Formats: sequence, C-alpha cells, structure tokens
Amino acid sequence: MTGKDGLSGGLVSFPDLRNAKGAVVICPGGGYSMLSEREAEPVAAAFSSAGWQPFVLRYPVKEESRSTPLSKEPLTALSDAVSKLREEGFSPVAVCGFSAGGHLAASLGVHWRDFDRADNAGLPSCRPDALILSYPVISMGDHCHRGSMENLTGGDPALKEYFSLEDQAGPDTAPAFLWHTADDRDVPVENSLLFFSALRKAGVKAELHIFPRGEHGLSLATPEVDQPEKNRLSDPHVAAWFSLALGWLDEVLTDRRKQER
Repeated sequence: MTGKDGLSGGLVSFPDLRNAKGAVVICPGGGYSMLSEREAEPVAAAFSSAGWQPFVLRYPVKEESRSTPLSKEPLTALSDAVSKLREEGFSPVAVCGFSAGGHLAASLGVHWRDFDRADNAGLPSCRPDALILSYPVISMGDHCHRGSMENLTGGDPALKEYFSLEDQAGPDTAPAFLWHTADDRDVPVENSLLFFSALRKAGVKAELHIFPRGEHGLSLATPEVDQPEKNRLSDPHVAAWFSLALGWLDEVLTDRRKQER
C-alpha cells in the first residue's frame, strides 16, 4: 500500500475503496516526539482489508531543537483532519490512536467542542463517531508517560489539567474501544482503566480489553510489525484486538443508525 499526500494538514490518504464502511484516521504513537511507522501504514493496510478507508495523520511532534511545548497543535491538526474528511463526504469517521497517538485521539473525543466548526457557516463537526485507543496515554498525573507529558505540556499546570483526559470526559465524549497489556512498563495500564471508568460514569458507550502479557508498542501484534530488539513480538492472542475493535465499530454504528431514524 503506497500512501499519497491527498489531503492537507499532514493527512496521508491511501488507495480509495469502493463502498467503504467509513473513514478511519490513524494516529501513530511516538511520545509526541516522533511517529512510529509500525503504527501507521501496516494499520492502514489492515483497515483497508476490513473495508474501511484509512488515513494516517502526520501530526506535529516536538523536535529536539524546539524549546516550547506542543500544547494544542496536534489536536488542532486532528480536528482539522476530521472536519476535512466530512467535507469530502466521508461518514462515519473514526479515529484510531496508539500510545501518544491514542492520547491525541482521546483528546479530540473529549475536547471536540473546543475545535468544532459546525456552528460556523455550517461547516462539518470534528467530533469523531468512534475512538479506537491502543495502549493509550490518558493521564498527565501519577500514571503519566513522562515524555509525552513534557513534550505536550512542558509541565504547565493548566495544560496538564486540560490533557488529563480521565478528569475531562463527559456525556458528549465519543464512544471508545480500548485495549492495553497488563504488564506495559512504558504506559501503565491504569491509563486505560481510568479512562474507561470515566466514560462509564459519564454514560458513554465503551469497551475495554486487558491482555495479560505484552510489551508496550505491539501495534497489530502480527509478524509484520515484530520488533525483536525491543521484545515486541507477534502474539495471536493480543492480535485479536483488531477483530474485536472491528466488531465493536459495527455495533456502535448500528446503534447510531437506529438513533438517526
């Protein structure tokens, strides 16, 4: 699968599908300092094979030479991307994020109203129809991934509060599918647990899967994304997250269609 810069704002499109179920914007991880290729094109290929039109977002990351935190720049890029896809006629639009990219996806699911253009000249909403969050960074508190927190907020208390998503989720947060491994040493599983709990309290549809073993950054957990030097090895049990997420997407969209009737 060969990507092409088909849309503005760092959104990389892939060969068009006929009768696609909808669009999926993929946000690779990388601690807000880089973008993991293992969580980009291979994931796009998997969604394409499942009938979804994939797009990879090359969102802003913090270069070593940069002294200021990213703040809301990545979130602005993602909100623009979702609105752009709706302008192009895609519906529904889901966002799938990994690690720091999961934080970005969840941030839009929580804070979409701050970036929404739907009330401005009839432009389409940037609210995702669904979130797929793979071992996501969620908290900027005790369980934070320090690199992501520093790159995004620079330690600024107001930004840390804004991006501690377990404290910001509410009834209008987008529905979410989450998965994590229990022994993740880089982004503790508490991140997913906290967000799932917040969604449940807010009455937001959510599904959570915790796998007992696996290093952080497994991506699809298939042989094509193996990274032996970091002990990121394929695992058929963990790889089931993708088919589970697809089934959950179908269920969420069926519920949405019923509500629209």
